[in-house]
Amino acid sequence: MTEPSAWRKSTYTQQETACVEIGRLGSGAAVRDTKDRTGGYFTTGRAQWRAFIQAVKTDRFA
Repeated sequence: MTEPSAWRKSTYTQQETACVEIGRLGSGAAVRDTKDRTGGYFTTGRAQWRAFIQAVKTDRFA
């Protein structure tokens, strides 16, 4: 499996430590805990990631 590249944290979190980082994958995205970067990550395909982002943007999880 290809390792994720360009890990980044949302600019909305500012100095918060309770957040996640997203890494790019050719087939989708990888997500890891910012507090435990060595603890591994999970991956998701492009369609799943787009659906998740759309749900966040439309406040579906509120």
